[in-house]
Amino acid sequence: MVHSPTPTHREDLSTYVAELQLHMTLQARKLVPTLQDSDSHASSRDQLLHDSQADLEKLVSRQTR
Repeated sequence: MVHSPTPTHREDLSTYVAELQLHMTLQARKLVPTLQDSDSHASSRDQLLHDSQADLEKLVSRQTR
């Protein structure tokens, strides 16, 4: 007989997964190379990278627990 997790266990697991995702996102930010202003498109690439990271962090923080 398989027992489903109790609400407390599900909440604990959801919290753990959310914290793990946040940790992984922050670690990934450290692995992204710094973009240099070597050409006219560098600032737009930097903005795109910043926006993408911010969007990812928003998605992670808004996930249902």
